[in-house]
Amino acid sequence: MATRTDTQSPAPHVADTHDVIRVHGARENNLKDVSIEIPKRRLTVFTGVSGSGKSSLVFSTIAAESQRLINETYSAFVQGFMPTLARPEADVLDGLTTVITVDQQRMGGDPRSTVGTATDANAMLRILFSRLGQPHIGPPGAYAFNVPSVRASGAITVERGAKKAVKATFNRTGGMCPRCEGRGTVSDLDLAQLYDDTKSLSEGAVTIPGYGTDGWNMRLYKESGFLDPDKPIRKYTKRELHDFLHHEPTRMKIAGINMTYEGLVPRLQKSMLSKDKESMQPHIREFVDRAVTFATCPECDGTRLSEGARSSKIGGISIADACAMQISDLADWVRGLEEPSVAPLLAALRQTLDSFGEIGLGYLSLDRPSGTLSGGEAQRVKMIRHLGSSLTDVTYVFDEPTTGLHPHDIQRMNDLLLRLRDKGNTVLVVEHKPETIAIADHVVDLGPGAGTAGGTVCFEGSVEGLRGAGTVTGRHFDDRAALKEKPRTPTGTLEVRGATTHNLRGVDVDIPLGVLAVVTGVAGSGKSSLVHGSLVKGGGAAGAGVVSVDQGPIRGSRRSNPATYTGLLDPIRKAFAKANGVKPALFSSNSEGACPTCNGAGVVYTDLAMMAGVATTCEECEGKRFQASVLEYHLGGRDISEVLAMPVSEAAEFFGDGEARTPAAHRVLERLADVGLGYLTIGQPLTTLSGGERQRLKLATHMADKGGVYVLDEPTAGLHLADVEQLLGLLDRLVDSGKSVIVVEHHQAVMAHADWIIDLGPGAGHDGGRIVFEGTPADLVAARSTLTGRHLAAYVGG
Repeated sequence: MATRTDTQSPAPHVADTHDVIRVHGARENNLKDVSIEIPKRRLTVFTGVSGSGKSSLVFSTIAAESQRLINETYSAFVQGFMPTLARPEADVLDGLTTVITVDQQRMGGDPRSTVGTATDANAMLRILFSRLGQPHIGPPGAYAFNVPSVRASGAITVERGAKKAVKATFNRTGGMCPRCEGRGTVSDLDLAQLYDDTKSLSEGAVTIPGYGTDGWNMRLYKESGFLDPDKPIRKYTKRELHDFLHHEPTRMKIAGINMTYEGLVPRLQKSMLSKDKESMQPHIREFVDRAVTFATCPECDGTRLSEGARSSKIGGISIADACAMQISDLADWVRGLEEPSVAPLLAALRQTLDSFGEIGLGYLSLDRPSGTLSGGEAQRVKMIRHLGSSLTDVTYVFDEPTTGLHPHDIQRMNDLLLRLRDKGNTVLVVEHKPETIAIADHVVDLGPGAGTAGGTVCFEGSVEGLRGAGTVTGRHFDDRAALKEKPRTPTGTLEVRGATTHNLRGVDVDIPLGVLAVVTGVAGSGKSSLVHGSLVKGGGAAGAGVVSVDQGPIRGSRRSNPATYTGLLDPIRKAFAKANGVKPALFSSNSEGACPTCNGAGVVYTDLAMMAGVATTCEECEGKRFQASVLEYHLGGRDISEVLAMPVSEAAEFFGDGEARTPAAHRVLERLADVGLGYLTIGQPLTTLSGGERQRLKLATHMADKGGVYVLDEPTAGLHLADVEQLLGLLDRLVDSGKSVIVVEHHQAVMAHADWIIDLGPGAGHDGGRIVFEGTPADLVAARSTLTGRHLAAYVGG
C-alpha cells in the first residue's frame, strides 16, 4: 500500500494568485484618486449616499474598462462597427474579468419586442409547436409574429453546358399577422383632427402644425391643380377628396421649384407618424396624440399572429394562448407535457419559465410588450438569461436589483445573487437596502457626501465592520422608523368603485384624503393598476386635481438639464442680464449666447453612418457651451458657465444671499434640495439621471402646483438610508400644507410612517388584485394577517 511521505501542502499555483480586482488612482467623474482591491468570486456591495461615486467606480471604471478590453479582442473590421470607448481615468486597472452588466435601463420600446422575445422563451415555444402542433403548419418561423409570409416566383438560370432557364417558386410561411404586421394594434388617423371640412384651403381648413395658409406645405395643395383652393372641403367630389387625402406621389413644378405632390395622409405618415414621439416638439406630439387612434387588430385580436399560427394547437392550446397565459400557469402547462422526442427542449423551457417564478416575475405573460416593464422588472427579465448560464468566473454588475421589490421578494433576489456567486462568479452590487447589504461578503462604502463632497472610500470590510464604522451608512444601517402614535385624521375620501384595470378584481376602496396614504403589496399585486389606472386616469372626481409623479423618462433633448426643466434658468438669466445691463438671451446656450461651433451643446456630435456616433468636447468653448464674450459677464464673481456647474446645494447658498441674491431662483433650488437632489449640478444633462432622480426632480417641480392630491411611485428608489428620513420629512410637510399624498411603496420606513395603509395581494398576477388589508400601520402590525404585515412587524420589532 502506497504511503504519502510529504506532509506539506503544495505551494499554490501562480495562476491561482489572481484573486482580486485592483483599482488604483480612479478619477472618473467625482472619484478622488480611489485605490481599492475587490475580492473575486465573492459578493461585494457598494453603498453610500446618492451621488457619492458608486456608479462611477463600478460602471464607469471597472465595467467600462472590461468592455473596452473585450472590444479590442475583435478584428479591426468588427471594431469598425463598434463605438470607440475611451480608457477610464485610472492609473491601474488589474485582474479584470469579463463583465456582464445588468442595469435598470428600460428595455427597447420596439412594438414587436415582448417578454418572450427578450428571454428566448418564445423561440423555444415556437420549436415546440413546430414539432407537436396539430395541424402542422411549418417550421418554427411559421409561429413567429416577427416573420412575414413570403411567396415569390420567377426564373433562375442554371449554368450547365448550355444555359438553361428554370421556373422556380419560393415560399416562406411566417406567423406575422398581415393586417397589423405583428404589432397587435392598428393605427388610424382621425380625419376630423386634420382639417375643418366647413372651410376651404384658402380659409385655413388644414389644422395640422406647420400647415399655415401661407406656408410651402399649403402652397403645394393650393397650387397643385388637383384641388379648388376656394371650395369648402365638404363639397369636394369623391375624386377631389381622394386627390386631397390619398393621391400617390407625383412630381410637379410649383413656383418654379420641383416638388412632390402626394395625399395628406401618406405625407403625414412619412413626416410625423414614422418618427419617435418622444423626440418631437411638444406641440407636434400633442397633435399626434390627438389625431392618431390605436385599436386592437380586428384580424388577429391583438395576438399578432396569422390565422394559420393560431389554428395549430397542442392539447387545445395555441401558441397565442400559451403566450397570453400568466407565466406561472404556463410553467405548469409545460410540466404536464411528456414527449420523449423533445425532452431536452421541454427541460430547457421549464427551467426558463421557473426562473421567472424564482425571481418574482411569475405574474407576467410572454406577450407583455417589453417597453411596458418598469426599470426593476426590466432588470430582472435580463437576469433570467444569466441564471441558467454555464459561464463561470465572470463579473456580474447589478444596479440596485431590489428596486420595485417587496421585502418578501428581496429575500428571493438575495438567494439569486448568492447562487451566481456560488457558481464561481464575482458579483458587484450597487445597493441601498440593508437587507441586501447584510448578505455581502465584502462592503465598500463611498462618500462621505455627494458630488464634490464624495468620491472617496470611507470604509471597506465586512458587514459587521460597517455597523461599527462611523460612516453615514454605518450610522444609519440599523435605523428603524417608528410607527406613528397618533395617525392624522382624514379630511375626506377618494372613492374607487369596481376597479378592473389589469388584474384588479372589481376593487372597491376609499382612499383617505389629507393624510399620508401608502399603497403596498408584492410586485404584480395590482398597486400601480389601482393608483394609476383608477385614480390618475380615472377622470371625474377621482382624477381632478391629481398630480402624478412617476419614474418615467423626462421629455426633452440632450440639451435639457435641471435648470431648464424646473424653470430655474429664467430668473438666473434675468439676474445676469440686470447685473450687466445686457439681454437675458445672451445667457442661454440655446439662444444668442451659444458657442457657434457646438451650437451651445458643449460637445460636437459626429455621425459615423453605420457606426455609433461619437461625442467630443467642443474645442472652441471647452465644454462651457457659451461664447467667450458672454463669459466676461459676471454675477457675484461667477460667470454663467460656473453657475451652471454648481451643485444645487452650493447654488442655493449663492442665490440666497449677497450680491447674487435672487429669491425666485433660491425658491426652486430649495425645493430641489428638499427632495434630496442637493448634489446634482444644475447644468447636468437630464439623460444622465437615474429613474429615482428623475422622479424627485419632477416632484420638486410639482411642489409649487395647485394640485390637491400627490401620487408618488416608489419615491425611495435610489435613496440612501440617510436620505429616506429627509424624504419622510418632505412628505410630512406636503401633508401638513394641506395636500393629500398617496405613495406606492415597498420601503418599510415609509409604511411605518404612514397614516393609512392599503395592502393588495395576496399574491401577484391573478393571485392578486384584491384588497387584503386597509387601516393604520399599527393595526397591520398587530394583525400580521398579510405578508406585508409580517415583514413590517419584524421591521419595527413589533
